[in-house]
Amino acid sequence: MPLKSVSSVEIPSELGRVAIIGAGAVGCYYGGRLAQHGHDVHFLMRSDYEAVSKKGLHITSPLGDVQIHVNAHQTTADIGPCDLVIIAMKVTSNAALLDLLPPLLHENTALLTLQNGLGNEEFLAQHFGAERVLGGLCFVCINRIAPGVIHHIAQGRINLGEHIRAPVPRTHQIAAEFQRSQIDCQVMESLAAARWQKLVWNIPFNGLSIAAGGVDTETILANPTLETRVRDLMAEIIQTAASLGHSLPENLIETMVTNTRTMAAYKPSSLIDYLERREVELEAIWGQPIRHAAQAGLTMPRVQELYEELKVKLTQSS
Repeated sequence: MPLKSVSSVEIPSELGRVAIIGAGAVGCYYGGRLAQHGHDVHFLMRSDYEAVSKKGLHITSPLGDVQIHVNAHQTTADIGPCDLVIIAMKVTSNAALLDLLPPLLHENTALLTLQNGLGNEEFLAQHFGAERVLGGLCFVCINRIAPGVIHHIAQGRINLGEHIRAPVPRTHQIAAEFQRSQIDCQVMESLAAARWQKLVWNIPFNGLSIAAGGVDTETILANPTLETRVRDLMAEIIQTAASLGHSLPENLIETMVTNTRTMAAYKPSSLIDYLERREVELEAIWGQPIRHAAQAGLTMPRVQELYEELKVKLTQSS
């Protein structure tokens, strides 16, 4: 597709001033879409700062390729107070948020975490106040393939919800602005249920991609033994969620497996971290659900087995 160059020119919106913390594939893709459609977006950039400052963000996508001129900063103090802070950094770096977030906050700043696993909203609520916190579950195939270059392969939906309450006007305002920015965004009545629904995909595919020897989703589903294990893991997660009061769609397993087949040879984010010797989000994606279930007197033997396999793999690679 021809490359379209876009300047980030602010237009009135319900989002106000937006900061992106965690400028990897997820942060750059969604932040880039917001900037592309006129929102006042500011990116905290580390390794990609020089490239993005000079050339902007480059998104390749089935929706059309685009080069977006964006506001890149090296510190959150340079960004200053914002109305919405979108957190897309790895869960393994959450401790850094204690220093990164304060310069971005004013009295009514909202914090939206797009991170994987369980416990992220609770972490933000503990340190910055529960009323600020929202969560978003991203169903998207994206990779960062070079500094400032994001390859969008398929999908892109965000399921959005409030941490401690049902949706309020700001929830719908954020969703509407996302939708206006070429982002499929659905408001969820229960963020906790949405988190467990995302785990139904993340636990088996991110986990087996590593445990099976560094394989992509196409390879997993081409192997009958691995596909059976995917389905068994999914069933256990759905049953656990139901026991915790989170009812998930009856056809979720078939829907997720069918959708994953359309991704072709997709490498999940945990596999990329593993192959590039970065820290994998082991506890947030696999450990926390097991512990969360245990607090309610529940066991997850299939997830536990995969968790133990991953601990061995990660120890061997370190």
